[in-house]
Amino acid sequence: MTCESTIELTGLKIETHIGTYGPGESAPNAHLLDMRLGIDSSRVLIAEDGMQFVFDYDPLIREIDRLSLDGHYETQERLLTRIAQACAAYPAINAVEIVLRKTPVRAGTGALGVRLLLNGSDFERLRKTAPMSTVVV
Repeated sequence: MTCESTIELTGLKIETHIGTYGPGESAPNAHLLDMRLGIDSSRVLIAEDGMQFVFDYDPLIREIDRLSLDGHYETQERLLTRIAQACAAYPAINAVEIVLRKTPVRAGTGALGVRLLLNGSDFERLRKTAPMSTVVV
């Protein structure tokens, strides 16, 4: 039997500037982030209560905040890629699913997003090629 565990973050409103909008076009008023991080189950099924036994996601959230405010992005895909690269800096993470969406899309309605799912060897490939500005142990 295989045991899998994830840490999930949903609906996090991030401050960022993505896209270029002309007169009459709907500019989004919110960018929302969902993430599912695959981690070793030994970081979830713990014998004792303590932060040293689990994955501390707070530094990753701070890095995502930093990346989100790191200038203007033309596309959601570029910010999503940088978030995936930030995840690759954490050895405890072995897979990622990230969704970045903006709302509204038109006439005050709709959400439009990009989803990236990296498991196993795909995530390891990213880890080997990702710029590791922040390497976390």
